[in-house]
Amino acid sequence: MKRIIFPILFALCLMANGIKAQELNFTITINTNQVGGTDQRVYEALQESMVNFMNNRIWTNIKFEPQERIEGTMVLVVKSREGNNIMGEMNVALRRPVYKTNYNTPLLNIVDSDIAFTYIESQPLDFNENTFMSNLTSILAFYGYYCLGVYFDTFGLEGGQDFFHMCDMIVTAAQSAAEGGWKAFDSYRNRYWLLDSFTNPAYSQLHKFMYEYHRMGLDVMGNGKVDDGRATITKTLDYVKSVYNSKPNLYFIQILNDTKRDEWKNIYSEAQQQEKTKSVNILREVDPSHAEEYEAILTARPKF
Repeated sequence: MKRIIFPILFALCLMANGIKAQELNFTITINTNQVGGTDQRVYEALQESMVNFMNNRIWTNIKFEPQERIEGTMVLVVKSREGNNIMGEMNVALRRPVYKTNYNTPLLNIVDSDIAFTYIESQPLDFNENTFMSNLTSILAFYGYYCLGVYFDTFGLEGGQDFFHMCDMIVTAAQSAAEGGWKAFDSYRNRYWLLDSFTNPAYSQLHKFMYEYHRMGLDVMGNGKVDDGRATITKTLDYVKSVYNSKPNLYFIQILNDTKRDEWKNIYSEAQQQEKTKSVNILREVDPSHAEEYEAILTARPKF
């Protein structure tokens, strides 16, 4: 299998060689089924603008080779449109390659229901981290930096801190926005609380989970040490349990459960019974609404 070269390990080498490429490679789709009959040309222009904003922007000072760009998807579902004002929801998904495999582990699967913005065809998407210029560009930039933060957290302990700091600047600037999704009191399932999970010291064990689960767990499994990697993954579930016990309704825990549920079932499909039992007990606790699904861990066959 093709060996995956990770950004954290080769960044200095690439900078020395002067190679330059954008960091993100997102597939962006706009679903207009709920607003049929409206001018599709506007949505085509919007899609092109969003792709250019996400994929052609330089987000970091780390130089990526084109084949090492970070893969993700955005699906904007338009629910209503009044003139230039568009409202809907957006699904943001992020994945990461596992060392020495063709498998991509899901890192995020978020549905943001607070999507509302003004878009004028051919108008450039201007953005400044320190100033709220438009809700559309602030949302796109937030998820760009948030995905980078989560991604780099899987390669080094708190490796995404610089990117979460950029998210914090965006959230702070957006406190003046009329649109929802940015403020603590709007909802407990919004961008403010997504960021809080990675900037609040009370949830610092989420950083440990992201790093150890992926770099010392999945990557070790991919390198042939399946039992060692899985044992580390089992240990990291205790980090999730600790955070869950301190705040059961933490938004990111819900995101994590939805993102990793199927993967957890696969990981433990060939584990020893004692490890299966321990993992199932923890997963039932942190994901109580899907407790019955984890019974499949005891009988499921591996998919990767």
